[in-house]
Amino acid sequence: MAIPKKRTANRQPEKSLAGAAKTAVNGGDLRRYTIRDYRQEKPNFTLRQVRVGNVLRYEVVSGDLSTPAPSVRESKYLSREQCIEIYRWMLLNRRMETALENLYKQGKVVGGVYFGLGQEACSCASAYALHKDEWLGPMIRNQGSLLVRGFSPADIMMQYMAKAGSPTKGRDASSHFGDIEKRNVVSPISTLGDLIPVLAGVALGARLQGKHIAVMTYVGDGGQSTGVTYEGLNFAAVQNLGLVLIVENNLWAYSTPADMQFRVKDLAERAIAYGIPGVIVDGTDACQVYDACHEACERARRGDGPTLIEAKMMRMKGHAIHDGAEYVPKPLFEFWKKRDPIARLEAYLVKRKKWLSPAENEKLIAEVERQLESDRELAVNSPMPTSESVAAGVYCETGCHEIKPKYAMPESAMPGSAKTGTHGGKSAGPKPSAAAAHLK
Repeated sequence: MAIPKKRTANRQPEKSLAGAAKTAVNGGDLRRYTIRDYRQEKPNFTLRQVRVGNVLRYEVVSGDLSTPAPSVRESKYLSREQCIEIYRWMLLNRRMETALENLYKQGKVVGGVYFGLGQEACSCASAYALHKDEWLGPMIRNQGSLLVRGFSPADIMMQYMAKAGSPTKGRDASSHFGDIEKRNVVSPISTLGDLIPVLAGVALGARLQGKHIAVMTYVGDGGQSTGVTYEGLNFAAVQNLGLVLIVENNLWAYSTPADMQFRVKDLAERAIAYGIPGVIVDGTDACQVYDACHEACERARRGDGPTLIEAKMMRMKGHAIHDGAEYVPKPLFEFWKKRDPIARLEAYLVKRKKWLSPAENEKLIAEVERQLESDRELAVNSPMPTSESVAAGVYCETGCHEIKPKYAMPESAMPGSAKTGTHGGKSAGPKPSAAAAHLK
């Protein structure tokens, strides 16, 4: 295929992804896509590196830091109850990470702690778009998504303290845990980008069983430039797998600013090279995040393939608790503090929509704090693993667990059957003529 000399990413906000993803150009070539930008503001700052004595730091050289934050965008899909539920998950996410920071300072945490401060809307609202039988592959800042998928604050705090009751029974600390039996959560992989081909494989496995599902994972602005990210996303695109990839562009890959990481203006533009839709959202706006993820998941369930969603926001702490983020210009922190995702959604619910009265909001916050305190006490008072248990669960022993398909095979794919398979009383996947029990 000839490569065009220049291709412009046309941004046409206000239209749904479902209706505009496959914009036909050049004689009906459906592999060309526009970039959808749902943001109500488009911050644009330029940083430069300066040396002060023997110290290197960054400063903002262009961009308006004084603009007020816009209101949360009206959701096209969320009901009052759903919006309040996402708000509650975000509050719990924030309170839990505050408790984890205090536990670390008390010497109760084994290893480090990674925070998603300022990214709660991205984590919680994205995971909320998945169905129960679909799959999530979180990364280190997506602890909110783990809460949405059914892990408790006690689970996460015990994991960081390496307690016997933690998801890994004290055999690992930090964020490396999942649950492939009940919650359909794949454990994070420290090598950035590696979850992308894993989740693509999960989507392929479901399709081999006759069911199109959405699978979701995340990668940062730095990790998005890794080779395995390209390989995994390219495979998902070629195979039309239901991968929803959320690129968390939080402006810093550890201590490297976005200006020094890539040349494109928006990372969503990279979707054009894969022939898949690219979407840009304000990562501090829960309604924008949910709507984009909902549309991407619906697209995946139809068997139309992957979507790349770039969520733009700011990492409001360092890479991990050991990193004071002294390299970040203080004016940037002040700008993004005015865009706190929880404060924005709270104002939307209480002041704009009036879906919560001030008294109801205070009651909800108090309930979250009571739950968090109860879980914290449970985690702190839980025992450490015994020395006798150190080898348990390290190797798979005969009969320790059964490996079986997650989704029922369609009857049409079984020998001697002419029926369409069912799953829970409904169609389990493609029609007999399109039962994709193979690679493309």
